[in-house]
Amino acid sequence: MNLFQLPAQLPQQAELHETLLQQEGYGLLIERIISTGQASPPGFWYDQAQNEWVLLLQGSAVLEWDNGRSMTLQHGDWLFIPAHARHRVAWTSKEPPCIWLAIHFER
Repeated sequence: MNLFQLPAQLPQQAELHETLLQQEGYGLLIERIISTGQASPPGFWYDQAQNEWVLLLQGSAVLEWDNGRSMTLQHGDWLFIPAHARHRVAWTSKEPPCIWLAIHFER
């Protein structure tokens, strides 16, 4: 599989989540996410039980935290989001689509 190869039909309403590797006994999930202009609904905050390391492979995006912090990401940028750090996706580019590599883990 090529992480940069896009499916023939890109998502329009919701992001596309593809599991690349999952090891439940280790609390590990690696996924590719494709965004085409999607954002979190107003007032919605992710509050994940797992840590997340995310790399934006293509496109650009803006993430926000409930403490007022925001971060603009360009292709090649990565960040670590600790478990229970309330955050949301404020904006994602439509052209080019965002391609994310996300690694969720417990410890």
